[in-house]
Amino acid sequence: MTDREGDSDHPFSEGEGFGDAYDEFDLDPPELGVDPSKVDPVDSRVVTDTLDKHNIGSDDVDASELLDVGLNYMQINRYEQATEAFDRAAQFAEDDRLEQEAWVNKGVAHAELEEWDAAIGAHREALRIDDSSEHAATAETNLAYALWEFGETSEALEHAERAVEIDERFAEGWFNRAFFLSERGLSEEALHCIDNAIRLGLRNAKVLEEKAEILEELGEYDEAEEIAEEANEMLERAEQRLVEERTEMQGHADGPDGQAQHHDQSRQGNTDITDPGRASDRDGEWELE
Repeated sequence: MTDREGDSDHPFSEGEGFGDAYDEFDLDPPELGVDPSKVDPVDSRVVTDTLDKHNIGSDDVDASELLDVGLNYMQINRYEQATEAFDRAAQFAEDDRLEQEAWVNKGVAHAELEEWDAAIGAHREALRIDDSSEHAATAETNLAYALWEFGETSEALEHAERAVEIDERFAEGWFNRAFFLSERGLSEEALHCIDNAIRLGLRNAKVLEEKAEILEELGEYDEAEEIAEEANEMLERAEQRLVEERTEMQGHADGPDGQAQHHDQSRQGNTDITDPGRASDRDGEWELE
């Protein structure tokens, strides 16, 4: 996983976001068919407690909308709520691909909470549905990461290898495989894998930092230094852009008296460090797809 101050450590599938108001999430009891004598209408758990197959038929629930709800929770780091939304999306999905996508994202949300056992279970469920679909390579590499964090290092490498077998143009899978091989001291194979990832378009500061460390392990110190300098330049440019963006936002926040109004802007992470792959810091915090 990556720096916890940055963007989400676990990239997840892209959704369409919110459209019109979703009726099933209206807390008005008549819309949900909830007996107000049994449920406190301001209870924050009222939706998850009532949105199940006993109270709402599958015909009344749009699983893709539930998936979008979960994705929007992920964007604001509300991972517990995201797991609940993805779980219900999987329950109500009538299409296998949508159900699989929900399970993959549920695994990502559990990983953000460092709930590795639950993450492993979610990704295994996704692969049970289809182990060769468009989401399978993502599930395999996320499963590899969760297994690594859970201490199952040998099995983790097996799933990292399976990811690139499913999709040999999966840059993030090649990077993950490079990380695992390097951790096991197989530096030459790791270098081959990370070069594949870079050739496939995965070139950011964290990937270059990992390659520099692999080159050092192989004794290629001059090339490692060059790569490390390029990575540092990427980080510096990203930090400069972040300063410029904050300055611009601060200017927009100026009030009529010319004084800046209170503006609570949390750090959004380094622009150059994209999240499609699992970039690695040697403390074990590395990204995955």
